[in-house]
Amino acid sequence: MQTSTPRRRLVRLPSEGRLAGVCAGIAAYLETDVTVVRLAWIVLSIVPGGVIGGVLAYLAAWIIMPASSEPAALPKPRLTRSLSDRRLAGVCGGIAAYFEIDATVVRVIWAVLTIVPGAIVCGVVAYLVAWIVLPDEAAGGFVQAAKPA
Repeated sequence: MQTSTPRRRLVRLPSEGRLAGVCAGIAAYLETDVTVVRLAWIVLSIVPGGVIGGVLAYLAAWIIMPASSEPAALPKPRLTRSLSDRRLAGVCGGIAAYFEIDATVVRVIWAVLTIVPGAIVCGVVAYLVAWIVLPDEAAGGFVQAAKPA
């Protein structure tokens, strides 16, 4: 008689999430950093005409995915902006460090995809969003709450 291993379930992780735990749940299921999932969701929602679809898809996932009260051990390392390998804000350097590739490769790919006709605005907006969403590596990728006085 074979013992079966429990199957992983896709659940929301409200205790780990920003809004409803949808991205945190997807990240735990895919065993990746939650910031990668958040950025992908935002960037895919920036596509012309996709903002409403991105919001509706998030709401649908919120309704469909069951909530879990158990905290998940989200994998490390975290995706952060690089403080040492930066040209502007450290976004490409941080992405390169996360995927363990050369930062110049990420910069060239980002530039080429941004220059593609019709994508200039999306590439710039995606960079600005990444600049806002990604924490500095100095913070260790974690935002610490201020202690009450």
